[in-house]
Amino acid sequence: MEVKIDKRYPLDVDAARAWQVLRDVKTVAGCMPGAAITEQVDDTHYKGNVKVKVGPANAAFAGDIEVRELDDAAKKLRLFGKGADRGGSSASMELGATIEPGETPATSVLAGQAVVAVSGKFAQFGNRLLVPVSDMLLTQFVDNFRAAAAALPGAAGAGAAPAVASAATAMTAVPEQRELNALAMLWALVKGWFAGLVGKRT
Repeated sequence: MEVKIDKRYPLDVDAARAWQVLRDVKTVAGCMPGAAITEQVDDTHYKGNVKVKVGPANAAFAGDIEVRELDDAAKKLRLFGKGADRGGSSASMELGATIEPGETPATSVLAGQAVVAVSGKFAQFGNRLLVPVSDMLLTQFVDNFRAAAAALPGAAGAGAAPAVASAATAMTAVPEQRELNALAMLWALVKGWFAGLVGKRT
């Protein structure tokens, strides 16, 4: 089963600081609920895991991440990740993300496109669950991304900042990420839907 995502998120930080966060794979992974980088193999290959819970179904995906493009001038990142759990489920994601100028020098835009493919027990939930859950997951990711970028000192220029320093500074602003509980996200969607119905009736 495959889900395609194409989103744009305004950021209240300048493009230089936003790019410092996006260009650091470990920091980006730390902004994603349930995800973590466990090993850096070389400059473009990493190993990591994602803990997921959907109702009674639990999985810990262990996998590989490959950075296929990192363009400082264009502020563009492209990567591919794939993984599997012991229960036979597998997932892969091809992601492209770019930091674009905002309406003012102090703002920017995070634009991203992703193709996520899942198989096994999580594929049975279908698009009706996976698409809204993906949207909520991305919203939480962007909130953490904003916090990480805002925690960085003002950029002196548009060039790449030292990756180690930026990662250490940014991650202090991101709360500890536990497993992704998709059922909790679905319940939030249901509550929002009922609230909308009540609002329309009144």
